[in-house]
Amino acid sequence: MNDISRQSGFSMIEVLVTFLLITIGILGMVALQGKTIAYTKDSSQRNTAAMLADDLFELIRANPDAILSADGNLKASTGDYYKAKGSDFPSAPSSCATTPSSASQQLACWAQEASKLLPGASDLLNSEFYVCRSTSPGPSGCGSAGSAIEIQLAWKVKSGECLEETPSEDTTICYYRLRSEP
Repeated sequence: MNDISRQSGFSMIEVLVTFLLITIGILGMVALQGKTIAYTKDSSQRNTAAMLADDLFELIRANPDAILSADGNLKASTGDYYKAKGSDFPSAPSSCATTPSSASQQLACWAQEASKLLPGASDLLNSEFYVCRSTSPGPSGCGSAGSAIEIQLAWKVKSGECLEETPSEDTTICYYRLRSEP
């Protein structure tokens, strides 16, 4: 009889421990799902930025006269497709439904598309976007020398949501850079 009274409540402790372990597991799954959503959103925005940068490079490659001099080298930093960080994009034509023939209008239509597809990009077009002749990665490499063209795009996110290190101290801006030789 004495053995029965000592063991009473043991099953209740087993149930509580099991409940605790299951609860911790479920909380872990919820946290993992939350991170998955953030990673998916970041991947989608980076994919959009990569697509936009690739589109601009294809426009540049399709119109070599706007970017290459007569001897086949890249034009100086005043080429039709170049845009310095902190400067304005050219004004867009009345319609961008068909690809304009001039390089500056193509760049303006591209900027218009970027502002539609990337969150908060319309606020960053002048201050963070650039297209330049580049000797090294980053805006400090822009100039009239170098054999590569660099494109930087930017978009806004909530603080800390940018999953890659950014060149700015502002944690609400994500960047995508593409460097290539035409």
